[in-house]
Amino acid sequence: MYTSAKPYFYGTGRRKKSVARVRVYPGSGSITINGKDIDQYFGLETLKLIVNQPFEVTDTLGKFDIVANVKGGGISGQAGAIRHGVARALLTADENYKPLLKKAGLLTRDPRMKERKKYGLKAARRAPQFSKR
Repeated sequence: MYTSAKPYFYGTGRRKKSVARVRVYPGSGSITINGKDIDQYFGLETLKLIVNQPFEVTDTLGKFDIVANVKGGGISGQAGAIRHGVARALLTADENYKPLLKKAGLLTRDPRMKERKKYGLKAARRAPQFSKR
């Protein structure tokens, strides 16, 4: 769909196990994720709102097209990764967006990860059922 001849802004976003490589083109507001339209890729409206959050904060809704490749994790983590990538790409597009994006907390990488399973337990913290006898 898009060729590399067109100028674009790039941003990498991460959340949980998801990694999103996001290219932001000046355009009309179309969003393509892994070759699919956003409506096909994300069923829930809340996930679409998460992806569009950086545009709402910077008041640029409908001025940029997004082409994102995302892998790993679940759909919620992927939406968060795309949001992080879009925010970083907008920062390269215009440095004046930095205070707005920073205040909204969109430039901060969410550090929360899955806790590892420990030996002697069934999960990270779930212990085997206790029985007195």
